[in-house]
Amino acid sequence: MPSASFTASRSCVRRSRRKGANRIPTPSRTTSAEPCEPSCPIPNQNIPAPLAPASGSSSAMAPSTSSSTVPAHHSPYDLRRKSPSHHEGGPSTSAATAGSPTSPATPTAPAQVCYASTMLPARKRPRRTFSTSYENCTATAAHYLQYELPDEVLLTIFNYLLELDLCRVSQVCKRFQAIANDTEIWKRLYQSVYEYDLPLFNSAPCRFEFVSPEESDLANPWKESFRQLYRGIHVRPGYQDLTFKGRNLCYFNSVQGALDYADERSAATSGTNYSGTCTNTHSSEPTNQGALIFLHAGTYRGEVLVIDSDISLIGAAPGNVAESVILERESESTLMFVQGAKQAYAGHLTLKFSPDVTSTVPHHKYYCLEVFENCSPTIDHCIIRSTSVVGAAVCVSGVGANPVIRHCGISDCENVGLYVTDYAQGTYEDNEISRNALAGIWVKNYANPIMRRNHIHHGRDVGIFTFDNGLGYFEANDIHNNRIAGFEVKAGANPTVAHCEIHHGQTGGIYVHENGLGQFIDNKIHSNNFAGVWITSNSNPTIRRNEIYNGHQGGVYIFGEGRGLIEHNNIYGNALAGIQIRTNSDPIVRHNKIHHGQHGGIYVHEKGQGLIEENEVYANTLAGVWITTGSTPVLRRNRIHSGKQVGVYFYDNGHGKLEDNDIFNHLYSGVQIRTGSNPVIRGNKIWGGQNGGVLVYNGGLGLLEQNEIFDNAMAGVWIKTDSNPTLKRNKIFDGRDGGICIFNGGKGILEENDIFRNAQAGVLISTQSHPILKRNRIFDGLAAGVEITNNATATLEFNQIFNNRFGGLCLASGVQPIVRGNKIFNNQDAVEKAVANGQCLYKISSYTSFPMHDFYRCQTCNTTDRNAICVNCIKTCHAGHDVEFIRHDRFFCDCGAGTLTNQCQLQGEPTQDTDTLYDSAAPMESHTLMVN
Repeated sequence: MPSASFTASRSCVRRSRRKGANRIPTPSRTTSAEPCEPSCPIPNQNIPAPLAPASGSSSAMAPSTSSSTVPAHHSPYDLRRKSPSHHEGGPSTSAATAGSPTSPATPTAPAQVCYASTMLPARKRPRRTFSTSYENCTATAAHYLQYELPDEVLLTIFNYLLELDLCRVSQVCKRFQAIANDTEIWKRLYQSVYEYDLPLFNSAPCRFEFVSPEESDLANPWKESFRQLYRGIHVRPGYQDLTFKGRNLCYFNSVQGALDYADERSAATSGTNYSGTCTNTHSSEPTNQGALIFLHAGTYRGEVLVIDSDISLIGAAPGNVAESVILERESESTLMFVQGAKQAYAGHLTLKFSPDVTSTVPHHKYYCLEVFENCSPTIDHCIIRSTSVVGAAVCVSGVGANPVIRHCGISDCENVGLYVTDYAQGTYEDNEISRNALAGIWVKNYANPIMRRNHIHHGRDVGIFTFDNGLGYFEANDIHNNRIAGFEVKAGANPTVAHCEIHHGQTGGIYVHENGLGQFIDNKIHSNNFAGVWITSNSNPTIRRNEIYNGHQGGVYIFGEGRGLIEHNNIYGNALAGIQIRTNSDPIVRHNKIHHGQHGGIYVHEKGQGLIEENEVYANTLAGVWITTGSTPVLRRNRIHSGKQVGVYFYDNGHGKLEDNDIFNHLYSGVQIRTGSNPVIRGNKIWGGQNGGVLVYNGGLGLLEQNEIFDNAMAGVWIKTDSNPTLKRNKIFDGRDGGICIFNGGKGILEENDIFRNAQAGVLISTQSHPILKRNRIFDGLAAGVEITNNATATLEFNQIFNNRFGGLCLASGVQPIVRGNKIFNNQDAVEKAVANGQCLYKISSYTSFPMHDFYRCQTCNTTDRNAICVNCIKTCHAGHDVEFIRHDRFFCDCGAGTLTNQCQLQGEPTQDTDTLYDSAAPMESHTLMVN
């Protein structure tokens, strides 16, 4: 008969063609692809009794040892064992092998089988003669066995066979092959040997994976898995003294015994005694794979396991395999891989290191798992636990240390979870690293691991800590709920962190300090209790294309001389500033979106610096950018808009440069400067402010140069309360109020500006203010060109004031400016024309345009201090009344507005307007300050 095989290959038995030999007729075949029939039994041959296992026993049935003559007639139902084919090496080893259908792996004592004649050498066998009746009978029995015996009976018989005999019987014919390939038979066989609930496939070196039979493309996945794993050595206490007929497996009581046997077998040596049993002492390893050792359920304590070759250790148990197979030590490392373990494997195991706290032996250099230099094992689906309060659960160290650690649980350790150091590398994927007392992962001293899709959470320290020049590539990890930062970088470390989610840290998300570096790219950093990213103490990381949002404090916090490149990030929804720069820090911040913060967008304070360019800062609750306390950042080409307060806010000696920015649509003014701040504001567009374009107040300074300030709801520039800015070569136009309003002691130098098409005066100077205006062009205004009122004064030199509606230079009573070399021409003088035409001056007024002329009060009509009546209404509507001249100033006529008792006789239907103002409304000032 052909040798046993797990494959579907077929072969024919070579028959004797010696002269005079009779050929045994065989049943006809329908196809030539059918395997050849083995020889039929001959007379006087020993025939084994039918299979009949005793109750409660799975012993193989031994054949009868008595000789008897075959009778002349046989019932076709007498199932007879065919004589084994003759091989030069001896008799077939498939005889007398059986097992219980319900427990096919139950060991049996070897059956005593005797085939006297077939044991003789071929040339000394007695001559055999056959009768025609015997030949016909044998053919009939064989035909019945192969073609007519019910499938259920054959299936029951095959259930008694173990794997090797089952493979042999499948080579008899197609029908036997189909029945012997029954899935349930192989499932029972498989689970009796390997104990797994699902087939395990060894598709490549160091790769073992369970596949559900329903998801497999194989006709019989249990058989294929059996075939792939059959080369394995088993560590299964209690099985070493048992023998299995029809099974070729090795059993050992200890892991070390199996390792020694594997080493010896790989060296092709023999003669060593082992504490185990193996029915096959020849190597069955493929040439491209090392030994495969199965560790069955149990706890293996105290063994020193040092792997220095390509050996695979894998747990074997039902259910959760790793929980059932435990390797544990109290001193020295539990499992060590050293040089030579290039394609070693450990999978589905629990590794424990539980040092005796009362022991005097130091254990700080020992670990659950240790990988040394120049080896690259694979650690897969392991549970790793250490109760040592020092060291780490896993240590990978040394040049050439390059393991693959995946699908492992490194949790609940009293120290660091995973420690990679001293130039080690490795790939670490899909691991669960959680609830460790110290960091989940340490990377140190030029180690450069690749870590992907790990879940690192609920640590009692930092999630990942790279320090002392540690490197590494960290991708798609989920890092959250760690007590300190999710990711910490220190002391020259330079990791690359991409596509990770770093969130819900009890302090910050990312912490880079003490000259730390690193690239943080395309991450989601959110919902951390403190800042999403902290950068300090001369650190210089790159933060690029991240989403940094919903932090309970700020988004990015740079302090203590921190630097860094912060670019292309989306920073939003943070409770404090989107980016905070302080204490001599000097980052580059560009191409970011910083928006919808509950505080300001960018906050620069305490001598902070930085280049802030081409960002979009919008829809923040407070200022878009805050600059204060000696800070000197440079802001270029940013779009700062749609804020709920100020666009850019300089206060308390805030300085810096604001160049070529687009600042628009803020609820307050676009730019505010106060309390000693002295910025350079150049080349910006400042527009659409609901409370003015630029507000300089409370001692503010600054140089405003070559800006376009337009379409603001109130004045383009406000200067008040002892402020003294310089405005040069700006265009201030299309304001819905005045162009420049200076009042309450405001000063300033206004030089070479173009001020035009504003709804109120081009320049309004009021209340003890004293600016200097030189070489400005003030034209096309909807009110006066320059108005000076309320005891203010000014110096006007070489200005051109023309084509303004109410006049070029309008002075209130008592005002005496210094005027030299000005050109005032082609103004429309609409007030004088209205007076000359007898019109009420209210008709040429508006909510924002108040003409300057003589105004009166009427004692007869009981007018108040807030009422004013124009000269024409005094003459017509209040003729004969007791009237009083007040002064020459800006006003609109309350008589024409219909706020007095008598109806104005110079107007048509009155327009109700009770808000008589003699000055533009004061702008709103930002006093709110929230500090990170």
